[in-house]
Amino acid sequence: MQVTENSGAWNACDYSHDVAFFYKLVDKRISKSWTQRDHLVIGLGLSVCLVVVLSNLMVMVAIFINRRFHFPIYYLLANMAAADLFAGVAYANLMLNTGPWTALLSKEKWFLRSALVDISLTASVANLLAVAVERHQTVVAMQLHSRMSKRRVVLLIVCIWAAAGAMGLVPSMLWNCECDLASCSTIAPLYSRRFLVFWAAFNLLAFGVMAAVYGRILVYVRRQSRGVSRHTSDAAQGQRMVVNLMKTIAMVLVAFVICWTPGLLTLLLEGLLGKDSHAHAYEKYCLVIAECNSLVNPIIYSLRDEEMRGTFKWILCGRRDGRACTAMPVAPPAVQYCAPQLEVVSVEKLDDRVLEPSKAEDHCQLLEKPELQIPQ
Repeated sequence: MQVTENSGAWNACDYSHDVAFFYKLVDKRISKSWTQRDHLVIGLGLSVCLVVVLSNLMVMVAIFINRRFHFPIYYLLANMAAADLFAGVAYANLMLNTGPWTALLSKEKWFLRSALVDISLTASVANLLAVAVERHQTVVAMQLHSRMSKRRVVLLIVCIWAAAGAMGLVPSMLWNCECDLASCSTIAPLYSRRFLVFWAAFNLLAFGVMAAVYGRILVYVRRQSRGVSRHTSDAAQGQRMVVNLMKTIAMVLVAFVICWTPGLLTLLLEGLLGKDSHAHAYEKYCLVIAECNSLVNPIIYSLRDEEMRGTFKWILCGRRDGRACTAMPVAPPAVQYCAPQLEVVSVEKLDDRVLEPSKAEDHCQLLEKPELQIPQ
């Protein structure tokens, strides 16, 4: 079907067009048959998706079964793993509905295929913003963990996924090019290029905000750590724990920005320049890089967090006696819980500048919910 400006069809809302019409409109070719290269790419892609799903599922299980991770920051990291797991499912669905199968998709299924990727990215960005705010509040208050209640954490997680779902539905319900054929994108033929500009600019702006917040936190922690060595060893150890946790989260943020920025810049250029950007030539490489991000976070947790690494080994082993592999990890002294099998530090040994002498139960409460209190 030919669409010309003279016919006035560029701005007419005609919902009868199928997916193939929009691909032909922007000169994006749909493969008619599978090649050996296609089979290889899809096979490797689905294998990576399987690893992504299993590795992030293991992160979620580790945080669930190890009560030493039952704090708001780790709940948010578990939600980050859920977003990465969702991304693995979204990429698998994308690969199973690409190539010659694209022409067989209805517009609803095509929008769903793209919406899943949009939701995974939005959930990850919103989650990283929530982590940034949580870390800023706790570090400035000189605490290791937030006092946010579990109910508030659950409400925050629900809001993150609600916002992600809404963002994923915007193109299919409100902001597509069915009524403005001249604005159709060459990367996503049913998407409006104006939406791509908005979505890319919004996420890049969020990256900048997160980088500024984390930078401020790291500068603050470094300043505070200079005076800790003059005080109690417990405070110094607590400060090191804060720094290590912040470094781990910072690595997650840096990996996220590195993996997603090329794709977002590609979308931004496509939205601004259209066909002149030639974005379709390298969009697949950007998608592969973005997919790798979902695999990076479990690796970072394994390398940076000894407690998480020990829990991973315990999950893979499946035994508590430790004879087959490493046993359930023991928390470092600064965050040990008051339990019969663990050593409890006497109240007399604590510096009264950190904890005033009180009942042993109060000390147990401090160990159960450790906070970093730096003497002024």
